[in-house]
Amino acid sequence: MRVHHLNCGTMRPFGGRLVSGSGPLLATAEMICHCLLVEADHGLVLVDTGYGVDDVRDPDASLTRGFRRLARPVLDESETALRQIEALGFSADDVRDVVLTHLDLDHGGGLRDFPHARVHVLRSELEAARSARTSRERTRYPRAQWSHGPRWVTHDPQGEEWFGFAAVGALPGVDADIRLVPLAGHTVGHTGVAVRDGDGWLLHAGDAYFHRREMRADAPACPPGLRWMQRRMETARGLRLANQERLRELVRDNADRITIFCAHDASELRALQRPFEVVS
Repeated sequence: MRVHHLNCGTMRPFGGRLVSGSGPLLATAEMICHCLLVEADHGLVLVDTGYGVDDVRDPDASLTRGFRRLARPVLDESETALRQIEALGFSADDVRDVVLTHLDLDHGGGLRDFPHARVHVLRSELEAARSARTSRERTRYPRAQWSHGPRWVTHDPQGEEWFGFAAVGALPGVDADIRLVPLAGHTVGHTGVAVRDGDGWLLHAGDAYFHRREMRADAPACPPGLRWMQRRMETARGLRLANQERLRELVRDNADRITIFCAHDASELRALQRPFEVVS
């Protein structure tokens, strides 16, 4: 089994070190959409999708102008999961399963590119997206990204224990050891996605945190611009902060067994982005 670390959507917000944590104050910051592509025996599994082809070609249909002014997504079609998968010699139909950390527009935008895939998501997240009423909720959950009627497979945040976390294991029809590790707070149904990596694990923490320094066991820190973004988008601050603390404990106690990364830190992606990384 092979795992590929993909960037499926570069963003260049203003703010310099207020967002990136280093460099000039007036520089353009860099954020990415870190996705995983798992080559399993039954086919491909995509963890998050980033932006999709339709987002790039017709951003007005799914990405509000306010969001685009804030995040400043590059919207390069070559960065979409579909085009990167094709560059690896596969097709959209080879993607049998998509596993989502949550349904925010920069995580589920590529669902339309894989219409035949099963889409795994926590039930509470799908319900929140379907019931979006406020302007902010409709911005984060644009219906255009899933108006094609995905093959939803919903899960509840219960099941086996995974390093002290309640986890959903054994995703139906998925021939790989992939588990949902609920990490609510950023959204109602936000979840981490754990992928077995030989004797260890990769944990895609989604938007449970935004910057690598937040996972420091001693003196965790976050650039003020990102801290503002997290507070602006959170649905339950207490849960979000509690889950961040639990993730720090996981790093402290199991760094030799678990590699944790979030969705938007470009430095974390570059550290993990090795072509054709072999997972035994």
